[in-house]
Amino acid sequence: MIDHIALNVSDIEKSKQFYKEVLATLGNEIKLDFGKSVSFGEKDITNGDPGGSFWLSEGEPRFFHIAFSAASKEEVNKFYEVALEAGGTDNGKPGDRPDYGAGYYAAFIIDPDGYNIEAVYHG
Repeated sequence: MIDHIALNVSDIEKSKQFYKEVLATLGNEIKLDFGKSVSFGEKDITNGDPGGSFWLSEGEPRFFHIAFSAASKEEVNKFYEVALEAGGTDNGKPGDRPDYGAGYYAAFIIDPDGYNIEAVYHG
């Protein structure tokens, strides 16, 4: 349903490196880099915007939450591990979230700007 999302970050280089490491666990990479703005998308895009669906731009951060789709529980776990190693803060260890729905397996991280990011697998 969503074509792309953009959010402001206080330090583009710090956030670019963080998301480069974290989103690689879900099969994504940098697609476009304009210095103060960068996009991420699937390595082998089959449909959608070839320029990427997740954009960062340097600017004043605001509250935002986003959930990235994962293909397995293992991808959720890897996302969580790499996000912590890349400087994120735990906001919910990987696990089942039955209150969110049957088969909802997710992990939550606070990124360098305080955004709550999630990886979710619907198994």
